[in-house]
Amino acid sequence: MQDLRQLRYFVAVAECENVGRAAEQLHISQSPLSRQIAQLEDNLGLALFERRNQRLFLTADGRTFLSEARGLLKHAERLESLGKRLGRGEEGGLCIGYVNHAIHAGVLPGAVRAIRSERPQIHIALYNMTPGEQFEGLRQRSLDIALVCEPAPANDPDLRALPVLEDPMLLAIPAEHPLASRAELTPADLHEQEWIITGGQPDQINKRDDFIARCADAGFTPRLSLEATDPLSVLGLVSAGLGLAMVQSSLSASAGPTVVLRQLDWFRPCVRLWAAWHQVDLRPIVGVFREQVLALAEKTPKV
Repeated sequence: MQDLRQLRYFVAVAECENVGRAAEQLHISQSPLSRQIAQLEDNLGLALFERRNQRLFLTADGRTFLSEARGLLKHAERLESLGKRLGRGEEGGLCIGYVNHAIHAGVLPGAVRAIRSERPQIHIALYNMTPGEQFEGLRQRSLDIALVCEPAPANDPDLRALPVLEDPMLLAIPAEHPLASRAELTPADLHEQEWIITGGQPDQINKRDDFIARCADAGFTPRLSLEATDPLSVLGLVSAGLGLAMVQSSLSASAGPTVVLRQLDWFRPCVRLWAAWHQVDLRPIVGVFREQVLALAEKTPKV
């Protein structure tokens, strides 16, 4: 492999056509520079210079070699510059795993917006995955950071996690439902009512078995009449008058006038979100994005 230092020496001598002036330009003595040029010619098996009247002239091969040497050195400079920008987190990419609630709660969009405003050249790839898939992605280093509905396993030596969001859930009632006008609601009011839940998504707190158990602890039994794949669909079904539901408070703005949202002090499950990452940050941009996520979480209003 060619020595870049020797190439720089060669280019300087070729441009100065004099070893002495080139040595001054390079801030080295003349003798080591002459030895480096001679060694380069020996290694190549090629005469790069003709020596006439105390001056150096490029041979035909030397002129060809000079053109290629300049191109290689320019590429090396660009590569070094790129490496430094990557080290400062100014370029590169991020692979982010997430669960649906990271989108619905605004955590992921807000963090992406923040980092893109500072580093618009960053390429970001988003992957909707289960928590287990995200943890494995972090271990395999195919993901840089994960936004999950559960913390990383406590016995995992490689992964770290911090809580990002606690999103209390509110009771969603069709605006035309008799309960919508009640000043206070009790467990008896919710007993045997038609309920809509979300299913099939790993980040939903109100999955069927968990939801029924929570309702029983609160003192009522729901009739689960409908199941939707995401909370926005649940809101749409509530709006249509098809039942009650528990929805994240972060979705309040999506409820619309046909849905009444009520806070129940005695029944308030919560959707939680964690940021998880590998304990070894190979690239500074990963830490930068993580800090964006955690900073955004601190600004999230608590309900």
